[in-house]
Amino acid sequence: MDIPRIFNITESAHRIHNPFTPEKLATLGLALRLESGTRVLDLGSGSGEMLCTWARDHGIIGFGIDMSPLFTEQANLRAEELGVADQVKFLHGDAAGYVSDEKVSVAACVGATWIGGGVAGTIELLSRSLRTGGIILIGEPYWRQSPPTEDVAKGCLASSISDFLMLPDLLASFGRLGYDIVEMVLADQDGWDRYEAAKWLTMRRWLEANPDDPFAKEVRAKLTSEPEHYAAYTREYLGWGVFALMPR
Repeated sequence: MDIPRIFNITESAHRIHNPFTPEKLATLGLALRLESGTRVLDLGSGSGEMLCTWARDHGIIGFGIDMSPLFTEQANLRAEELGVADQVKFLHGDAAGYVSDEKVSVAACVGATWIGGGVAGTIELLSRSLRTGGIILIGEPYWRQSPPTEDVAKGCLASSISDFLMLPDLLASFGRLGYDIVEMVLADQDGWDRYEAAKWLTMRRWLEANPDDPFAKEVRAKLTSEPEHYAAYTREYLGWGVFALMPR
């Protein structure tokens, strides 16, 4: 079980696998008013930066599950590095359908709502692990400005304009699902730059170290096209944020 190889290569040096900077991640932790001992579940936990830093800064108890063996290993190493391995645990596995045996105060899926078949399904999945009065965290893209054509939307890695909503419409959709929005922290273009541009040096270093790998041709093509493509599409049109929800 693993994610596609291209992500294990391009994001192998990332600690945060979405367009959040460490400062934004810290802001989110503060915004949630986390208390020591708060139990947090993270589906699609990546390299574990959210749970590890919140364990260090707020004393939370966390569990994360992710499909990437590489990222899961990095998460456990990060927990050791920050001295929080007794507070957070990470499992390599499929987060789709995962329900915690013990109810949690925060149930999160930050940037991997495909595990529940979309936003609504992922919220329903997370709700099964949530204690009464708990908070669901959803990380999701939205359109900063509406793409003028379907081709532009596809340039932002969407299959069509309808894949994502404008921010007011995304917020309204949470209400229709029966949830209050109680906080949000939005990425900015600097966060997008750190997420996307950091991949380019990683790809270049990988190519230098693996010139004869059969996958090198694909990585080379991506490195050649991605900077211009990113500047023309994702950076201009696509937003991303983490939204805190509580059932009404």
